[in-house]
Amino acid sequence: MAAQGLRAQVDSLLLQLLRDLEELEAKRAALNARVEEGWFSLSKARYAMGAKSVGPLQYASRMEPQVCVYTSEAQDGLQKVWVVRASAQTPEEVGPREAALRRRKGLSRTPEPESSPAPRDPLNWFGILVPHSLRHAQASFREGLQLAADMASLQIRIDWGQSQLRGLQEKLKQLEPEST
Repeated sequence: MAAQGLRAQVDSLLLQLLRDLEELEAKRAALNARVEEGWFSLSKARYAMGAKSVGPLQYASRMEPQVCVYTSEAQDGLQKVWVVRASAQTPEEVGPREAALRRRKGLSRTPEPESSPAPRDPLNWFGILVPHSLRHAQASFREGLQLAADMASLQIRIDWGQSQLRGLQEKLKQLEPEST
């Protein structure tokens, strides 16, 4: 009787594992398509703007991340990976720059120009009017990054499912010699 319930658990876990593997394969194909599309659009932009106009020499001297990758652990012990866009301003940057009072009249000194933050969009490194293919390449790579995070979560779930399946099969092997 217990072996019958264990077999039902093995069957349902195996079906879930196969669905996850099928989903992983679909996401891999989509990731490959997004990355290929991104590189193709990037080559179109290089052709339109010139080979030296789109390259590492145009990168900003101080780069900031556009996205952050986070992981968390759910109640069942599985880790989840997701991608979050980096916020434009952190809470520390929102407050006033100086906590002291300002003197309106007094010594006349030239104010120091505040360094303006670098543009958040990396496409601005390549000029103001960038070709549509460069924007398309950026969007393709962003979609690919999201797919990669989804694939990582799915792979963790598949590994967990495989370990659970092995454990259930071991229990089933221990119960079967007793019943025969």
